[in-house]
Amino acid sequence: MIEIAGGVPTMQVETAVLFAFDDTCLPFRRNLRMHLIHGKSRIHGEPGAEKTPIVLANGPPGAHDEEVQYYGTTIRIGDELRMWYMGRIHGDTVAVNYVGESGRLCYAVSRDGVHWEKPALGLVDYKGSKANNLVDFPQDEDISAGPVIYDPEDPDPSRRFKINYEAGCYGNRMCVAYSPDGLHWTPSPRNPVGPRLEQSGLIRWNGCYYVNGQGGGHPGRFRQMLTYASYDFEHWSEATVLSLQRSPLIEGPSTEDRTRTGEEVHLGAALHARGNVILGIYGQWHGEPAGDRRYVTMDLGLLISHDAMHFREPIPGFRFIPAREELDSTIGYGPALMQGQGMANMGDLSLYWYALWRHDGQVRLATWERDRFGYVTPDDPREEARLISCPVCADNGETRVFLNVSGLGEYATVRVELLDLEFRPLAGYSGADAALVRESGLRVPVQWGGQNALPATGQPLRLAVALGPVGPDCPRPEDIRIHALYVN
Repeated sequence: MIEIAGGVPTMQVETAVLFAFDDTCLPFRRNLRMHLIHGKSRIHGEPGAEKTPIVLANGPPGAHDEEVQYYGTTIRIGDELRMWYMGRIHGDTVAVNYVGESGRLCYAVSRDGVHWEKPALGLVDYKGSKANNLVDFPQDEDISAGPVIYDPEDPDPSRRFKINYEAGCYGNRMCVAYSPDGLHWTPSPRNPVGPRLEQSGLIRWNGCYYVNGQGGGHPGRFRQMLTYASYDFEHWSEATVLSLQRSPLIEGPSTEDRTRTGEEVHLGAALHARGNVILGIYGQWHGEPAGDRRYVTMDLGLLISHDAMHFREPIPGFRFIPAREELDSTIGYGPALMQGQGMANMGDLSLYWYALWRHDGQVRLATWERDRFGYVTPDDPREEARLISCPVCADNGETRVFLNVSGLGEYATVRVELLDLEFRPLAGYSGADAALVRESGLRVPVQWGGQNALPATGQPLRLAVALGPVGPDCPRPEDIRIHALYVN
């Protein structure tokens, strides 16, 4: 196990991921520039498409999911990806919170994240047939939003899958339900368990459950990200945390009845736990002075957190998944994207699913090279660039270090040293004994002479990565891109 002291609270994890854009885990930097990388929203390897390919499309007219709305979740379990999404049809009489529309919880599976199947589950009768992918969920609940979590550590097998959702029959207040398999659901008899909340992200972090979204009881008229916490999934804190807020207003006439406008946080953030750090993808609401929703556009931005409650942008306002690649209009005159819960690493790629902001938004896919969401590179190649990590503590002599790095080769190398807690070089792992890494890759091992693992000192250590300066080992340091470090 790896003990990480950079976050709040201190955690022990099997694998620590130190992303280049995480200034909590990599707080000491010199002569480095940070960059983020836009998601490739076209299917990897598919050339020439003007419009983002759809990986989960609307059902046929009259079907239970003739409008696919990705207020949903994708989870990898073993070698299979599972997706829960909302299916809607106009004119459905079950509707409570939307006139003429109903949210029904649907299910899809995939092996690669690109090709999805809507299995015939045989659970729910719809128009005289059970040959559909509707999960067994009370129809009168009318779900509007509901992230799902897989919780294999729960001692109760009937609660291994959990959902925190917005239910129309309870005035869109927070509700929860449980399932042994993700298909057969039982709502809590305590519902509703919280105030009105339009959920986006759900996570179990350091023994506690956190759900975020927009709404709730926090004061303010503008869209902002709120977080609730619970240790039993039933009793959620009434005091919300303002997890993220953007500049909500554009300058204009001062009135008490100002409409939503400006830069706001749409829904909250989809969450992806990576051991010691949480990645979040949130909706960047771009309003306009008149408050006309037809002119609203939304990109998706990147967040990081170390406590599941307080989030920050590595580069404020960066459009992690730009809406400009979508050519069709969503609610009027501009493209707008909506985040979904769930990110997965598959082979050499990191995958993330999202949708257009509308009831028939359908599901899209953004890709990156695995964990290459950003990087640091030398600012002035004539001087040494350097990274120093937060303290890490290995509990055995088998813990290893790996680099996710590009641009290395004959003319560009990096040196990796070990320091103690007080930044003093560790004998046998620093100076002339520093590890020299010459190979690019997604997971390049770091070796100090014949030593593959960190020394089992029982004391906190720091990793120091040097890029350059210009010299015989590194005449072209400007080529180097450090994406992440792994300790496991």
